[in-house]
Amino acid sequence: MSAEREVMDWSIYGRAVRDLAQTVADDGYQPDIILAIARGGLFVAGSLGYALAVKNLYVMNIEYYTGIDERLDVPVMLPPHVDFIDLHDSRILIADDVADTGHTLALVRNHSMGKVADVRCAVLYEKPHSVVQCEYVWKRTDQWINFPWSSDEPVVAPGEGQTSVRDA
Repeated sequence: MSAEREVMDWSIYGRAVRDLAQTVADDGYQPDIILAIARGGLFVAGSLGYALAVKNLYVMNIEYYTGIDERLDVPVMLPPHVDFIDLHDSRILIADDVADTGHTLALVRNHSMGKVADVRCAVLYEKPHSVVQCEYVWKRTDQWINFPWSSDEPVVAPGEGQTSVRDA
């Protein structure tokens, strides 16, 4: 990984997510559902939902990263889980901020495949070493990314009021 950082502010984010939505639309893909990978994917999914006129947003919470370039051995899916009952004809667009290693996206994609008609992935950034090659990518980079929603320190002490799979 490069020592330099990709810096995304809110203005760049607005243009990037709109460009990403246009790429999906230009491809003719019309998702029935946008599935956000929490937490960074929440921003992307909501924005794509508005841009693509998709109101059905679902969320999956995956714990993997514990710090900058620090992660668990494998991503862990946290409850509640998406209930795929009656969604077998649905087209799902999985949205996340970045496909870094790609393991989180792979977990969600593999969990969804076979339960719905079609699964595709959209991310703002994709790293060259990602195990998932997303159908829709705004930019490819090997740099660490500073996102506008996670660049500032939390307003509470780390761990204050949080529960984690490691605490269970």
